[in-house]
Amino acid sequence: MASKELSSLEKCLGLKKPNKYSTQGERKVPVLQKNSGPALVGLVTIASHLVREAQKTELLGDSAEQRAVVQQWLEYRVTRLDGCFKDEVKVILKELNQYLQDKVYMAGNCFTLADVLMYYGLHHIVMELAVQERERYLNVTRWFDHIQHYPGVRHHLPPVVVLRNRVYPSVQH
Repeated sequence: MASKELSSLEKCLGLKKPNKYSTQGERKVPVLQKNSGPALVGLVTIASHLVREAQKTELLGDSAEQRAVVQQWLEYRVTRLDGCFKDEVKVILKELNQYLQDKVYMAGNCFTLADVLMYYGLHHIVMELAVQERERYLNVTRWFDHIQHYPGVRHHLPPVVVLRNRVYPSVQH
């Protein structure tokens, strides 16, 4: 799965020459063997490298604080979200729902690599949620829908239908 995510990230970043990825170990950790230098191992390491290669370092954060927040969510993705058990999903969604209550993006007010990788990691979870469950996690659903419509993000994944009447309530004038 990480190989598809990395290939989609390459397209999202506008990289012209696709890389070939392999995996290692039982957790199928992605590996990128470059022509020069050592192999790059791990989703976050490779994704960060691709962002730098595309010269879009703003996706890693514009300030020291924002870079730390982006890094925090990338770490959350691989340590908490990837491989979580079914009984942990509701706890994770509750945490994310609370965190996203007053945020448009994972790292505040601008789109970053954290949004892309969290979107890829959450896609299968949100896809399996019933409409009522999506309504229970309105902030996650709102963020998810926003990211899936962000240009270039949703390459290898099917769209998730979101009923906008609950997620985007109309404003009464």
